[in-house]
Amino acid sequence: MTAGDLFSRSLSKVRALMSGSPTRVRAPSERDIERIRQQLQECAESRGGEVSTRQRAARLAETYLRLNDEGRHAFLRMIALEFGPDPARVADAHRAYQKAVGSDRQWDAEADLRAAMRSRRLRILTQFNAIPQGVKFLVDLRADLLRYLSDDPLLKPLDRELEGRLSAWFDVGFLELQRITWQSPAALLEKLVKYEAVHEIRSWDDLKNRLDSDRRCYAFFHPRMPLEPLIFVQVALVDELADNVQQLLDIEAPLADSSRASTAIFYSITSTQEGLRGVSFGNFLLKRVVEDLQRDFPRLKTFSTLSPIPGLARWASRNPAECAQVLAGADWKRLAAAGVDGPDSPHLRALLGGASDWVQDHALVRALREPLTRLAAHYLLNAKRDDKPADAVARFHLGNGARIERLNWLADTSHKGLSQSWGLMVNYLYDPDRIEANVEAFAAEGRVDAAAAVRRQGRS
Repeated sequence: MTAGDLFSRSLSKVRALMSGSPTRVRAPSERDIERIRQQLQECAESRGGEVSTRQRAARLAETYLRLNDEGRHAFLRMIALEFGPDPARVADAHRAYQKAVGSDRQWDAEADLRAAMRSRRLRILTQFNAIPQGVKFLVDLRADLLRYLSDDPLLKPLDRELEGRLSAWFDVGFLELQRITWQSPAALLEKLVKYEAVHEIRSWDDLKNRLDSDRRCYAFFHPRMPLEPLIFVQVALVDELADNVQQLLDIEAPLADSSRASTAIFYSITSTQEGLRGVSFGNFLLKRVVEDLQRDFPRLKTFSTLSPIPGLARWASRNPAECAQVLAGADWKRLAAAGVDGPDSPHLRALLGGASDWVQDHALVRALREPLTRLAAHYLLNAKRDDKPADAVARFHLGNGARIERLNWLADTSHKGLSQSWGLMVNYLYDPDRIEANVEAFAAEGRVDAAAAVRRQGRS
């Protein structure tokens, strides 16, 4: 059997394992651990030529994919702890650099110091690029790594190096923006259904509706992952600011005339690859999509989202004193008539914790509209985590230059919408004339741009 035959067999096994084909997954024995260590050592030393490198990377990928969760953790821990820079070599190079500062040797000494600090971990990881699906393998490997990280901080150096390498490989300049349509490959459409994280796609009719002529779906792709959308956005072309996602998703609703649309509503944005956490390209996606839409639909003047507020109910349940302060000015007579007799009412505590059965009580729905909208505005404007908005979706859009334009009561009456934000959704408006100023103010001062009505609602 030739080297080429061996390589082809190895690649076939890797493809089968990555596609989810049934295989034997097991914990590693001591003998397996030593064999893995030897394989990693060979990769770190870059022995042989190009064919040897590819064979080695394919075998190592196959080994990793056959391990169970405990084995994969051990594999990554071995790379992190045993294949970093040599401390003695770094110390020697640093001393030599300090002595050379100010002399003709300084720049050579600096290069030597950089070489000493170069990690063998990166040499191992980079070799997976040599195999088909190698980039996807590394993205999935980092997804595993992130799961182990919270309980094993010794993996942090490996995660930092891998995130840095992936950030370079997934630079927005390498990404391709594509529109996804009903005529796109079936495998790609299945990925949309699988990955959609904001509003579940319930059927093929539902998916077809989201790809109809009054809708658009765009995604970023990497050339080495052609059927794996990295992030995608779903857009509705309408004639006014949307305030109800069920109406947008209604498959029975009549088709709108997209040529007359004045407003583009980004109603779902989904990042698909957990292994690319920390690698940011969502803001570039929205900018590119706006440009594409403006070219195709010159009548479009307004670009807005209809976004969930996923952290609202969870924040409220964890901050009862702050919620009570915000709700102090509520119309408690009206609330009492609807069955909520005060800030400590068990009914209200259950509601703030995410209960969803209250929506059937029309009197309660009317009584809760003002206080819960006020609480949502306060949360978006004032709740912080690390000096940034506590809500992840708010952090994304405000960081990209959007303005909090409007809060929408009972805009999402699905179980998910009611349990995470009492059915409230928010419009983030992307005003081309204010985006850059908003980005700078948010980055420098944490300043949140919001419409006057939202600011009035958020005053506690």
